[in-house]
Amino acid sequence: MENLVFACAIIGVLGIGAQWIAWRTNTPAIVLMSIAGVIAGPVLGVFTPADAPPDAPPMEALFGEFYRPIIAIAVAVILFEGGLQLNFSEIRGLKQGVRRLVLPGVPIAWGLGAVAAHHIAGLSWPVALLFGGIMVVTGPTVIIPLLRQSKLNPRPAALLKWEGIVNDPVGALLAVLVFDFVAYGGAHGTLSEVISSIVLAAILSGALGYAIGRFAATSFRRGWVPEYLKPPALLTMVLVCFEVANLLQHEAGLLAVTAMGVTMANSKIASINELRLFKENIAVILVSGVFIILTANLTYETILALGWSDLLFILAMLFVVRPVSVFVSTIGAGLPLKERLLVGWIAPRGIVAVAVSSFFGAALLEAGYADGGKLIPLAFAMVFATVIAHGFTIGPLAKALGLAAAERPGVLIAGASPWSIALAAKLKEMEIPVMVADASWRRLKPARLADVPTYYGEILSEVTEHHLDLNRFGYLLAVSGNEAHNALVSTDLAPELGRAAIYQVNARGKDEEDRKALSYTLQGRTFLHSGAPLDDLLRRHYSGWTYQRTKLSEEYPPEQYKNDLVKEHEIVLIVRKGVLSFASEEAPLKPEIGDTVLAYIPKPADAKPASAAAEREKSGAAPSGATPQGA
Repeated sequence: MENLVFACAIIGVLGIGAQWIAWRTNTPAIVLMSIAGVIAGPVLGVFTPADAPPDAPPMEALFGEFYRPIIAIAVAVILFEGGLQLNFSEIRGLKQGVRRLVLPGVPIAWGLGAVAAHHIAGLSWPVALLFGGIMVVTGPTVIIPLLRQSKLNPRPAALLKWEGIVNDPVGALLAVLVFDFVAYGGAHGTLSEVISSIVLAAILSGALGYAIGRFAATSFRRGWVPEYLKPPALLTMVLVCFEVANLLQHEAGLLAVTAMGVTMANSKIASINELRLFKENIAVILVSGVFIILTANLTYETILALGWSDLLFILAMLFVVRPVSVFVSTIGAGLPLKERLLVGWIAPRGIVAVAVSSFFGAALLEAGYADGGKLIPLAFAMVFATVIAHGFTIGPLAKALGLAAAERPGVLIAGASPWSIALAAKLKEMEIPVMVADASWRRLKPARLADVPTYYGEILSEVTEHHLDLNRFGYLLAVSGNEAHNALVSTDLAPELGRAAIYQVNARGKDEEDRKALSYTLQGRTFLHSGAPLDDLLRRHYSGWTYQRTKLSEEYPPEQYKNDLVKEHEIVLIVRKGVLSFASEEAPLKPEIGDTVLAYIPKPADAKPASAAAEREKSGAAPSGATPQGA
């Protein structure tokens, strides 16, 4: 292939396509992206230029001198986006645990990894020490997608996220430390002088990241930058921060952009959520593209260079080095045994490990270390092994340890009213996890009396983010009496739950020509097929409408069920194979055999029967094959 634009298009299709398939099948995206890259690269040779040497890495031959800058820029933005997710309020009670995973956790993992690389993988001590430093990383490119997939509880999720993002630049700097000393044979000074220079560069890089982060936060907060320029201005500052720090010390830019991201995450910027969403979207594109590029750059020679000793090394890293380093470093840190077991197993490697290994592997070969060429296949082997092993086990292990929601995704109802509490009570009766959230203790009283789980507090508060575990919920009903509040809740939680899982009622009827109406871009799906406003729903509630649950079957098919329903009914939701689907104005529900249907119907005395069969309901008799239950 010679056409770079066409190559980029294929990379995008493969990367985003793998992400989409992973979402549809609930499988680890990193695994599918890696497989797609291997198939397109060494297997099919899609990206190999016609004039490339037979043993040349295809992507390096295709992109030429742009290959390494592309990877470097992508890693910088990904690490900054990871740092932008790190709010100190997340780790209340976990600061000691996070600190222990970095120090002494990193030195312990470095030492054990280097010993395993030397004695098992057969690397020389200098190369083993360098590779051991690289292998302490557990980057955000793989950790954050795994956390999103597994629905972990906040505490272990925060531990893994903070460790992964903080350790990425630390591992890169350890590799720089070893490389500077072994490659130049002390020409840059004694070991203590090399260490001192790297520590000084790390301090300066961290200070640079902090300074640029504070400048960006102040600029945005004081209105020096207009809203439409904030994302591109921030991206530019990230690249400037990364490159200036790299001029101080090679790979120090990773630390600088991480420090910049953490600084901004804790600076109380009003538009921080919009910036996070923008950066997250960029990070998804970059992660998809870079993983395809790196895996497609493999050659058969690098893959065949691996042997049985390398497999034993990978097993030692998985089952000895990681668990021992975590258990030793967290002694006395106040972490429960279950959390230490989970963290001791989960340590997937990602883009930073591969990118840094690619750079130093080539540099060590040039410096005369023949086994430096093994770093690239070993790094890829570690990435494949860890993302597959940890990607497919984090969910079941977390559930077995009680560190993730074991029940199906529940329903969060934002807004307490007599109608919404009656709906919540019915969902609880159907064994669907549900919670009603409201800022009024008085409005929540009927829910407490009905033994429905409640959350007392403002759902939009930053405090709520750290006290209400949103991983437990797969659906949101924004049903308060304030239409603007419903829209804000829908917009705020859309990145967390997805727009398709958010429904809201309107305070009044929907009118596209109404100048007072909110923009549809700020709202979730309109709840119920009729789009009835809250006033109508409350009127129905006070006039005696009830919820009726019905199981459809071959004996009682959907056609008969529809005939038996009264004309004024509303189908609220269906349960199909354990999956909930709520009715909305945009997507009406079509019940099928095997579904459980929840309908909202008038009391029999007020109803106008749609068929003779419905007369039986007026006398309290259930239709044949149905199981109606009033709320």
